[in-house]
Amino acid sequence: MSKGKFYITTAIAYTSGTPHIGNSYEIVLADSIARFKRKDGYEVYFQTGTDEHGQKIELKAQERGVTPKQFVDGVAGEIRRICDLLNTSYDHFIRTTDGYHEKQVQKIFKRLHDQGDIYKGYYEGLYCTPCESFWTESQLVDGKCPDCGREVKPAKEEAYFFRMSKYADRLIEHINTHPEFIQPVSRRNEMMNNFLLPGLQDLCVSRTSYTWGIPVTFDEKHVIYVWMDALTNYITGIGYDADGASSEQYRKLWPADLHLIGKDIIRFHTIYWPIFLMALGEPLPKQVFGHPWLLQGDGKMSKSKGNVIYADDLVDFFGVDAVRYFVLHEMPFENDGVITWDLLVERMNSDLANTLGNLVNRTISMSNKYFGGRVENKRVGVDAGEEDVDADLSAVIAGAYAKVAGKMDELRVADAITEIFTLFKRCNKYIDETMPWVLAKDESRRDRLATVLYNLLNGILVGASLLEPYMPETSEKIMAQINAAPVDFAVLEECAKSGDAAGVKALYPESGKVTETPEILFARQDLEELIGKVDAMFEARRAAADAPEKQAEETDREGTQTSADVIDVEPKETINYDVFDQCQFRVGEIIDCKEVPKSRKLLCSQVRIGSEVRQILSGIKQHYSPEEMIGKKVMVLVNLQPREIAGMTSEGMLLCAEDAEGKLALVVPEREMPSGAEIC
Repeated sequence: MSKGKFYITTAIAYTSGTPHIGNSYEIVLADSIARFKRKDGYEVYFQTGTDEHGQKIELKAQERGVTPKQFVDGVAGEIRRICDLLNTSYDHFIRTTDGYHEKQVQKIFKRLHDQGDIYKGYYEGLYCTPCESFWTESQLVDGKCPDCGREVKPAKEEAYFFRMSKYADRLIEHINTHPEFIQPVSRRNEMMNNFLLPGLQDLCVSRTSYTWGIPVTFDEKHVIYVWMDALTNYITGIGYDADGASSEQYRKLWPADLHLIGKDIIRFHTIYWPIFLMALGEPLPKQVFGHPWLLQGDGKMSKSKGNVIYADDLVDFFGVDAVRYFVLHEMPFENDGVITWDLLVERMNSDLANTLGNLVNRTISMSNKYFGGRVENKRVGVDAGEEDVDADLSAVIAGAYAKVAGKMDELRVADAITEIFTLFKRCNKYIDETMPWVLAKDESRRDRLATVLYNLLNGILVGASLLEPYMPETSEKIMAQINAAPVDFAVLEECAKSGDAAGVKALYPESGKVTETPEILFARQDLEELIGKVDAMFEARRAAADAPEKQAEETDREGTQTSADVIDVEPKETINYDVFDQCQFRVGEIIDCKEVPKSRKLLCSQVRIGSEVRQILSGIKQHYSPEEMIGKKVMVLVNLQPREIAGMTSEGMLLCAEDAEGKLALVVPEREMPSGAEIC
């Protein structure tokens, strides 16, 4: 009997580029939850997809000389390919360029406007051009932009706004009365204390500065703000209709049981999205889980360095199921997880090749060696000590489902996998306790040997059945080798409820036949050999990235530079050499970089300049990620007077170039130079 419906979604991936393994983690996490719920008796609907509008995509398309639609078609196809590569079982892949979605977004916008929740107004205030941000006088720091420290000018821009404050109290009450709504608890506290309780500002929900978006039907110079467009995918993808003619599927599935998202977009999903739904008169999702990030161990995953790890890379080295195991097992519930090549090899060799692979291989090998592959549960001739050992193993087998299900109810997926491997480890210990090779030497203990091997196969069967949501191909391979069908979760649940360990004995066929030639599930890896392959891969990637730049350099030398490659700026007042000579520029190396909390534009870099380390704040978050910054050699103005920006001290300035579109590039040495070298 069905336990009911379960509608799960991921955040839809932004189509600005190919996702790396940290981005791909979310789809695997969602897939493991969806697969577990299906096996546990739920009618699951699993939706994922791509977010395809916005200014960033418009600019990237222009850079590549293609239309925005051509650009997103390519990236969306790549994202879907990666989802398929990682063996994810989504039911629907939505694209925000799908016609039905765009039509509903327009209808939603008009409905909210007609009922007075959206109104036309103006951004008016002090505008920072590089940051594309308006500020009030009180928000400025020393009269300058609080994000980047640059000059601001009075400006005004027409826009539509959503009355967020109208629904704020209702949302606060919902969060207080539904403690499970935002998880983990730390995310809930962050939203309440940092955003809701201080008071919500009305939200801009349209733009006129770019065109790649869904037009407002009654005012087509405006396009709908990308977050209103993106968030509504969760209802448009299952048949919501703003005119009241929603599909039967929508009525069955909504509200969503789980929105699975990254912690960096928790505010949009737990404040903006619920308020949009309240305005539409629709129920709120039951739970929003903001998962942590999966980071590369040295913190230096950067496209500019050519060392980004993609899903394809890991699959080529380790295989799909091993990758699924890595990303699921190494991600804590609340804190960021770390992935390193050393750790990958350790998990491959210890957990997968040894604990699991070796267990299956030697159990099947012994079954073939001693019984021609046929094993029966004799249960005769067992002394008291052996009964205790068998009972302990049976208790672990019988209790495994309840422990795994309990962890999954809390979305503690890594802990659930650990419980399964606890069962596999207990089976390995059972081999050491019973020593089948010793029993095989005594003909009078033949029935006992058969029982030992049967008990092992029973444990492997239950463990492999529980493993299917996380490592589906591996589970299938194990079932084929032990010649058994996966145990239904309902049966395991009954065993757990009954508390009757003896009931577990009958799960593996009483007279089973294992494969004659067991397959190696996971081959051990040599770390040194792997690192050599990784280094070669990254070197080839860097060389490929450098090729267009070198070609461009040659083109410039030939004097074929076009007018698009130059820019004229308004000249400043001439200064004499003595004034210039007061400025000291040195080479600095960025050794750490983080986003500044509550700032949309600022990055905080720790810059090594000679033997000292300085903290420097820069308004470049839109152009560089913290990971890209680390390791860069940059040009630093070092004798600039320290200043407070966004409540933090900045002890210098990183020099950047800026083009006509406001895009920035750090000024870096042409050749390798030591940290601290003076620029003259």
